[in-house]
Amino acid sequence: MQDTRIVVMVREDLAVWQKLNVTAFLMSGLAAEHQEIIGEPYADAEGNRHHRLAGEPVMVLSGSAAVLRNARRRANSRGVESAVYIDEMFATGNDAANRSVFAEHGPDEENVAGIAFRTEKKIADKISKGARRHA
Repeated sequence: MQDTRIVVMVREDLAVWQKLNVTAFLMSGLAAEHQEIIGEPYADAEGNRHHRLAGEPVMVLSGSAAVLRNARRRANSRGVESAVYIDEMFATGNDAANRSVFAEHGPDEENVAGIAFRTEKKIADKISKGARRHA
């Protein structure tokens, strides 16, 4: 049983394509930062090799802009590093532009489209308070 929890939170008012896009970007950030979550390569019945996947469950939650803003604040106050995607990043086209626009905004704004983190289960539950499982 895992002692840690991976949580991806997306804002409930986003379009479906935006939720999927944000989830993909956030998981890439977690995988880059926490390489130990990645399992072994997969092989199908014919021996075709496929990429590795996360080796532990991922909880996908949704919430309002305020819930996501508060989750970001809670993560910061507990020293839990997170991957964060803000609304303004939808208008950019590359990583450098994303980082530039991200640097212009602070954690108190209600522009968080998504946030993801990996931490101890009890702490994860406190950070994600107010969110619910994405339906």
